[in-house]
Amino acid sequence: MAPAFPEKAAAVRVSRVNHFFGEGEARNQVLFDNSIEIGAGELAIMTGPSGSGKTTLLTLIGALRSVQDGEISLYGRSLGGLPSTELVETRRGIGFIFQLHNLFESLTAYENVKMGMQAAGIPQSEMRTRGEEILTRLGLGHRIDYKPGALSGGQRQRVAIARALVHRPGLVLADEPTAALDKESGRDVVDLLKELAHQNRSAILMVTHDNRVIESADRIINMVDGRIVSDVVLSETMQLCEYLRNSSVFRHMSPHELSNVAGKFSKRRCDPGTVIVKQGDMGDEFFLVAEGTARVERDGSTLANVAAGDFFGEASLISGAPRNATVSTTSPALLYVLGKADFQSALDSNESFKAQVFKVIFQRQ
Repeated sequence: MAPAFPEKAAAVRVSRVNHFFGEGEARNQVLFDNSIEIGAGELAIMTGPSGSGKTTLLTLIGALRSVQDGEISLYGRSLGGLPSTELVETRRGIGFIFQLHNLFESLTAYENVKMGMQAAGIPQSEMRTRGEEILTRLGLGHRIDYKPGALSGGQRQRVAIARALVHRPGLVLADEPTAALDKESGRDVVDLLKELAHQNRSAILMVTHDNRVIESADRIINMVDGRIVSDVVLSETMQLCEYLRNSSVFRHMSPHELSNVAGKFSKRRCDPGTVIVKQGDMGDEFFLVAEGTARVERDGSTLANVAAGDFFGEASLISGAPRNATVSTTSPALLYVLGKADFQSALDSNESFKAQVFKVIFQRQ
């Protein structure tokens, strides 16, 4: 039986990973200081130009290559230093989907899928039912007992996908899984991956250039020249854009502008009683409340209470004057935080934005 991944740990953690090919003068660095984290139940899509290092990173996460520099852990278990026997067991708990389907030509579609179940230790009594179910789900119910030679390229790819997913792995790594499929078949595959992610709490990392599947992602990771240049959790970004759009400061911005600003925010969790800003201190951050509540005080008197969607901290950033109030949390809180440089950049990029900010500040005095 393939090892069960613990449910509560983060599915994938990549921390400051570098990778090199070749030795001596021919040594070439292909990955540069990459860090990502993918949670259980997430469908993450990795995009980027050909040759940017996406497949190399995917194979490192799948324990198909050894980590040279940095750390990769799967559900809390580091891959570094694991003996070969444990690496094999780890790989058995992963569903791999690659562009080359690598089916056994002498076996039927069901028998190829059955091999995936045997490797994962699925009970013999469940195999036929599981195999027929997933092949039918992928549009191959009428080809279950056909050998690969009697199947089209897209059908063979769907058999390979069924083989990778039939044991309901805790982690799926897919490299261009829909490249050889038509629109309907590609949609079936992505729907199945989403179902696996949500129902089984499996983590899915898919490398793709297929724009048809982008809308199904929970997060989009973009890699260029061996570096992760962006990592966007779509649900969080959409929520943040909605908060920004509803605020008097940012509501004039276009969706593109809002998205650009949202991408600059970081997240910060605070316990009750945390002082976020203190009256008299110089300001270097702008805050938007995502969850929880906080109290605004000046000279010991309560001025206001803030909750999800409210923002504060812009006055000091613009005027250069010290903070004119103290803000402290009154419950556990999640804050979106924008640094002074990024706030100033947004301010300078659009005169109407600047005018709105000054208007809001004036109304608050």
